[in-house]
Amino acid sequence: MKAAVFYGSHQPLKVEEVPTPTPKAGEILVKIAGCGVCHTDLGYTDHDVPTGKKPPLILGHEASGTVAALGDGVKNFKEGDRVILPAVYGCGQCKMCRMGRENICENMIFIGSNADGAYAEYTVYPSTAAVALPAELPLIESSIIADATTTPFHAVVNRGQVKPGDAVVVIGCGGIGLNCVQIAAAVGAKVIAIDIADHKLEFAKQLGASATINSKNVERLDKEIRKLTGGGGADISFECIGNPLTQEQAFNAVRTGGRVVLVGYSEKPMNLVSGRVMFREIEIVGSLGCRVVDYPRVLEMARLGKIKVSELVTAKFPLDKINDAFDVLRKGEGIRSVITP
Repeated sequence: MKAAVFYGSHQPLKVEEVPTPTPKAGEILVKIAGCGVCHTDLGYTDHDVPTGKKPPLILGHEASGTVAALGDGVKNFKEGDRVILPAVYGCGQCKMCRMGRENICENMIFIGSNADGAYAEYTVYPSTAAVALPAELPLIESSIIADATTTPFHAVVNRGQVKPGDAVVVIGCGGIGLNCVQIAAAVGAKVIAIDIADHKLEFAKQLGASATINSKNVERLDKEIRKLTGGGGADISFECIGNPLTQEQAFNAVRTGGRVVLVGYSEKPMNLVSGRVMFREIEIVGSLGCRVVDYPRVLEMARLGKIKVSELVTAKFPLDKINDAFDVLRKGEGIRSVITP
């Protein structure tokens, strides 16, 4: 089969022939229909972020496809079934999994990092973690649900605990941020979207943002947010970039007693005045991936039209053009590109 193989940072992925994997007991072989291109992958290719498994490695963690073969003992799928492959899955046995927090499993597998991913014609995956894709949803475009939609769902609903009427700020309107916007709006929040690109802010409005701010055009972002929230600041803010500066902005955006949710990844420290955290009882929480048990809830929201999926896929590339897709991501063009092996 063809696959785009990662050999190390600061070099393009190499599309080459590799052996087609064989599903072991409890696994399914999936013919990949689509795999979204995510900023997490740029961390590996451009910024020396280490993968869980040493290269060579097949990247790609945002996948959909059809079941091509079954390993021994698989009863919950048959050949030809349409599936979504959650980016993160747990072992089911450790303390975190038994507490219902399998997205931070002590033995967590993140495909495309800890194991070969889906920038390939086929991949193997545990049948117990795969999720059936409803017939009403498009196969290729729904690949982005596996991270770009479900990760924001977990951030908004589980970690942010957004309720109807909450004032929410989302900083960063890429694929993750825009989905935070539309999911928070679907929950019933008043959403303020922040970015430095006007076309992304326009997209945020289409997805339910009640107000937008181009942070390049204001002297004090926190003051602008207070104006829009009646003076106190937001109830909850989401930082979806992974930049110490915007993380600080997310902290400054919330009211006394507010909550800051860090969704973007950064290996760099942020500035934080701990006295303000204490005196104002501000909560700062992290958010990683999404529990597999929540995927059917997200798929149902998409099936009912409560959230958009296909509209966020702004480009498709064949596997041979995967490095072109990465260039589009580097330039900040579009919203989400999908590789179609």
